[in-house]
Amino acid sequence: MPPLTRPIAVLPPAVARLIAAGEVVSRPLDVVRELVENALDAGATRIEIGVEGGGLKLVQVRDNGCGIPAQSVALAAVRHATSKLEPEVRAVEQVTTLGFRGEALWAAAQAGELQLVTRPAAQLGAAQVQAQGEQVSVTRLSAPAGTTVSVRGLFGALPARLRTQSAPATEIREITALVGRYVLHHPQLFWRLTVDGEVRLTHAPADFRGAVASIYGPVSANRVLNVSRAGTSGISVSGVVSRPELTRARRDRMHLSINGRPVLAPPELERAVIEGYGELLPAGAAPLCVLNLEVCPADHNPNVHPAKQVVALADLPGVAEQVRQAVAAALAEHPLARAAPALIAPPTPGETPRTDQFPELTLVGVYQELYLLAEGEGDLWIVDAHAAHERALFERLSRELAAATPAELPEPELLHLTPEQTARLHERGPELANWGLNIEDFGAGLARLRTVPAALAALPVPRLYEQIVETALGDSPDPRREVLGRLACAPALKAGMIDQVRGERVLAALRACDHPWACPHGRPTVLRLSERDLAHTFGRRSVRDVARGRDQRPLKK
Repeated sequence: MPPLTRPIAVLPPAVARLIAAGEVVSRPLDVVRELVENALDAGATRIEIGVEGGGLKLVQVRDNGCGIPAQSVALAAVRHATSKLEPEVRAVEQVTTLGFRGEALWAAAQAGELQLVTRPAAQLGAAQVQAQGEQVSVTRLSAPAGTTVSVRGLFGALPARLRTQSAPATEIREITALVGRYVLHHPQLFWRLTVDGEVRLTHAPADFRGAVASIYGPVSANRVLNVSRAGTSGISVSGVVSRPELTRARRDRMHLSINGRPVLAPPELERAVIEGYGELLPAGAAPLCVLNLEVCPADHNPNVHPAKQVVALADLPGVAEQVRQAVAAALAEHPLARAAPALIAPPTPGETPRTDQFPELTLVGVYQELYLLAEGEGDLWIVDAHAAHERALFERLSRELAAATPAELPEPELLHLTPEQTARLHERGPELANWGLNIEDFGAGLARLRTVPAALAALPVPRLYEQIVETALGDSPDPRREVLGRLACAPALKAGMIDQVRGERVLAALRACDHPWACPHGRPTVLRLSERDLAHTFGRRSVRDVARGRDQRPLKK
């Protein structure tokens, strides 16, 4: 985001009415957010935040941005005075900065004692603004280039507001989380957060992976994949997503920003990220992701929430589709075999070759009549034969479903439906008919099954028709995939059924799959264990202890 060069001006009433947010500062967290956004808008490459007393005693943000020229600085703490928005109504529809209302410094001065010291790099001498309430004074002094804003004694003159503030520890926790969000979405900057004189967070300029390491640690950083996609209609997606083995039950590590602004992601965008994984994620699991979305300024509206945490998008379905495609493309570029559990301690993560092809595996044994032990690329591979066979059946059924015509039942099957299933039938009827499933509402909680996909009609599955209808009218957002996944599971080889011959066939079928790394329900089909891990576990130091397979990289001396 380029530094701002437009002088500060008071917005006309017609423009101010469109953007006024009411109460901007209701807690220390709000002050931190507004001041950090000002620093980012100023083009800063170094941002330092200091907090004391949970933010009630002091909030200070120092940056090396463009600064405020001396001729404009007197307007900095005036309400609806800003350099970020042209004084025209149409400018509200083309917001290109994080801040734009001209209320942040004014609101901070109303809630506490504001001190602003600023100097553009080309200006001799700095200016200092001190404001409290409507009293504003400007003086000259010496200071380095950039801007330092300090807010002291927050709500000191508002005892009722002061009594309702959160405990300092609670506020610090949320301030730390907020700064972490900015680090994740702006990893190219230097960041430092100091709390009561103690450095709590430091981040040196890096890429998205480096930001994940700063916030979530190196283990998580070693399990993320880069995402980069320039889509149509001015929409682009960049960032990182985690490998399928790094998931959580909650979505609290799914972070999205729009035009540089961290936002509360709409459910549609979170769902698009998860759908990008396809069957690689188990049901109910959520990945770690940091995604920066860039859209045309005219296609988004950040003026729908006082804290600007919610952004309205003109084409939310289109943006969601770009996100889904970007995530799917990033995952398709990498082998997604999960590392086998460590035998004693987790090994140091190694570099993974950038290829999406399943390797040639040689079967060396069968364990517990379920797991296949195979050799490939110098590593030991452990294959879950049931999951692998299930994946192969799923892809075969998918191909046959697309090619075959519907099979009409000699006698329509009469089925009982719940009210929820009946409602979904009316909602999904045309979609189900498109892939050969024709269900007629018969009234009184009954339905007639007239046709089924020919690829499914002869499957050796108990209660076949009932299972198809029950799954198709379930709560899954993708009934086709859910039906095929359920029907692929039933006939797949089970424990006790695997021998050497069947094992060879399963490996061949898995290698022929388009997506061999997970079964339709998101469970891994293979685990991978390097020879180096085995040698180190056994304490071997010999000529065999060399880099092989995925560990093949120069050794450190």
